[in-house]
Amino acid sequence: MLGCGGSGGVPLIGGENGQGAWGACDPAEPRNRRSRSSLLVEAPSGKRLLVDAGPDLRTQFLAQGIAWIDELVFTHAHADHVLGVDELRAVNRAIGTAIPAYGTAATLADVSRRFDYAFRPPAPPGFFRPALEAREVYAETEVTLAGLPVRLFRQDHQVMETLGLRIGGFAYSTDVVRLPESSLDQLTELDCWVVGCFQRGPHWVHADLPTVLGWVERLRPRRTILTHMGPDMDWAWLQENLPPGIEAGFDGLRITV
Repeated sequence: MLGCGGSGGVPLIGGENGQGAWGACDPAEPRNRRSRSSLLVEAPSGKRLLVDAGPDLRTQFLAQGIAWIDELVFTHAHADHVLGVDELRAVNRAIGTAIPAYGTAATLADVSRRFDYAFRPPAPPGFFRPALEAREVYAETEVTLAGLPVRLFRQDHQVMETLGLRIGGFAYSTDVVRLPESSLDQLTELDCWVVGCFQRGPHWVHADLPTVLGWVERLRPRRTILTHMGPDMDWAWLQENLPPGIEAGFDGLRITV
């Protein structure tokens, strides 16, 4: 887990003397410091899939010792999931070629409009701009990413549809407020589910804690890890109050499935 924060991260910009607005989160707990949500999947073959490229990508890669990826998938085109595209120039230089970038037609259209220069023919060896190769994918289908079979499913983010991913017994669901029945059917018998949970009380575009607990009660994953958390979600409070089998994620958490 490269990052597990909401669109503003934790702390938010502001606060007393401009040192950050922490909300309910204890600044003394390092696991409360959250960058924007992103995930790196490494297959047994060593191939790497990056899920979303947010504005903290450079810091995240440096913190985790990541110098390259093989492929990229965008769950959707919100800024906190795509604004790290420019940082991928360094990856292009490392691998010497364009990076295949997967997403729905709507997502790729939005990203390519904002970063049109990233989808032009590659300019090696210097790669003075990022180089991505757009590859359209569809929800409710299975694709091969980083050599792994990935099942894509629909998620309702209220303002748009996002993609969820299932790889074997692992699933990733960020930026979701409701899950259609067809997607819930894709989430049974999970070993590990990383799922977005922005705050304890209701939010109009993100799942809250009661909603996620309801999904977990129905789906019964063996392990559930919360991500895309805002400043209402103090790590220690969550560890003390979450039911067994559910935990708060943190930047840098490594999961083996």
